[in-house]
Amino acid sequence: MEFHHISVLLEECMQGLKLHSEGTFVDCTLGGAGHSREILERTGPTGKLIGIDQDKAALETARERLRAYGDRVMLVHNNFYNLADILDGLGIAQVDGVLFDLGVSSYQLDTAERGFSYQHDAPLDMRMNPDPAQPTARELVNTRSAEELSRVIWEYGEERWAKRIAQFIVRERQQKVLETTGELVEVIKKAVPAGARREGPHPAKRTFQALRIAVNDELNRFEQALHQAVNRLKKGGRVCVITFHSLEDRIAKQVFAELAKKCVCPPELPVCRCNKEQTVKVITTKPVMPGEAEIAANPRARSAKLRIAERR
Repeated sequence: MEFHHISVLLEECMQGLKLHSEGTFVDCTLGGAGHSREILERTGPTGKLIGIDQDKAALETARERLRAYGDRVMLVHNNFYNLADILDGLGIAQVDGVLFDLGVSSYQLDTAERGFSYQHDAPLDMRMNPDPAQPTARELVNTRSAEELSRVIWEYGEERWAKRIAQFIVRERQQKVLETTGELVEVIKKAVPAGARREGPHPAKRTFQALRIAVNDELNRFEQALHQAVNRLKKGGRVCVITFHSLEDRIAKQVFAELAKKCVCPPELPVCRCNKEQTVKVITTKPVMPGEAEIAANPRARSAKLRIAERR
């Protein structure tokens, strides 16, 4: 299957990054290279692009799509939470802009064998990087206690039926090991009351989101990477973050707000003694969201939010 991913909030990201032809920019989530190709187009003929992805399929596709830009492109097979080490390895101290697009690509969702989708029956996998050493969703659902599963599904999926779903999973796996996404979907459907199944999104959507986040440790890695990105920005450089659910958006909002503070002293102190420096200026007081035309063209963009901060 061809690696297909429609770049969300493309123009807003390009404007947000303050692109210029002397800059070096990092796409931490290379994917189908849509954002990266646009960055290269707008920073020609001398702008540089570092593209990072832990998915080898994405990297191979990007290499072909960006081949025409020659040595302006540096592609790295790695996880973006190693951003500082990646830049050190390339001999780059600072960059002019960093982009995170935290959505799962259409290719990953639609490639059944990757196990991300509740709409295709496939092995329970969900690893962004299919590394044999990394635990899969199959291992998670078949080994974690009901309490642990409930916590994961509630915290990462914000699923109101988390406890009930976890209990049903544990009960089902006592009869047989849960091997496929289809088997897990059937368990979830049994657990979610009929009235709730008739309303809102697919009953398995939030649980699958939660398992994917847990398998890939996405939230912890994102927060680490966001701090690294800010630390490696030149003065006036910008970081743009596209998120697709409230947990990621909350992290971006909180990290930016904390780094934008000028003082963290207790309010009762008459004089500031913390000597904290304001690291960033928040550009987007409210997140930028796609317009009706973009949502009509790409329904998966509906939940996207863009936040931008600038290095002080």
